Amino acid sequence: MIKIIIISGPTAVGKTNISVNLAKKINGEIISADSMQVYKGMDVGSAKVTESEMQGVKHYLIDVLEPWENFDVTVFQTMATKAIEEIAAKGKVPIIVGGTAFYIQALLYGIDFTEENHDNSYREMLGSLGEDELFDMLKEADYEYAQSTHKNNKKRVIRALEYIHFTGKKFSDYNKEQAGKNAIYDYRYFVLDDSRELVYANIDKRVDIMVNSGLLDEIKALNDMSIPLNCNSRQGIGYKEMYAYLDGKCSFDEAVDDIKKNTRHFAKRQLTWLRREDDTIFINKTEFGHDDNKIIDFMISKYMEE
Repeated sequence: MIKIIIISGPTAVGKTNISVNLAKKINGEIISADSMQVYKGMDVGSAKVTESEMQGVKHYLIDVLEPWENFDVTVFQTMATKAIEEIAAKGKVPIIVGGTAFYIQALLYGIDFTEENHDNSYREMLGSLGEDELFDMLKEADYEYAQSTHKNNKKRVIRALEYIHFTGKKFSDYNKEQAGKNAIYDYRYFVLDDSRELVYANIDKRVDIMVNSGLLDEIKALNDMSIPLNCNSRQGIGYKEMYAYLDGKCSFDEAVDDIKKNTRHFAKRQLTWLRREDDTIFINKTEFGHDDNKIIDFMISKYMEE
């Protein structure tokens, strides 16, 4: 069984620096579990790891798709599995890094999505509906699952409705079935955390940096590509708010404030999800004096345990 490391946690908690320096210490390579950094030309809004930040450590699933191409959990599974096997074959340690916990869960347990009918017309119909209408549909079809997600997470709501439509089963029941599976990797699942005040301050600072680094120009360039409205790349936080500004639905300042607010809400939901995961090792950065070296040494000690 291949042994891997997972580093997750809320947005802006500091996963990039820790993962890169950990990889350098244990001869590892990094697989991104981020749903936006996979796209080319989406650098600023996704806070994509830069070449200098990589410090020579090879990264997978960065800049591999065009913004109009589909990237969902099944595509991630396929690509990440291949990357893990490639890294392990070189005698290196695969390190999965990102805050998309659903992707990580699917990878760890080999969750099978093949029984679904992949007729895109139903997905496109759902994509044309508003968040409130979609969430009302989900509450009626699967109230239990609706309680564990947020109406603003349109992609997840649509995915659940798709599953229910094509299989006739509740998505909450499906999740319970999959949760009973055994992991297909020997893993150490670390979750970085910090005080809410610091995480929120880092989020606000990151958004300000994005704005000053040309976020609007990046969005305009993407807008010129006429990417279909239902593409996943248009749904990412930082992008959908700026598209709303370009469409005249809000002012620029309101768009920036919405990015900060929605990112904070997303960070909170990430932690809620991660706390439900099995066998996670939570690392509160405050308890380590915000010393990345101490955190990395702790991770290595846990990784070396049998």
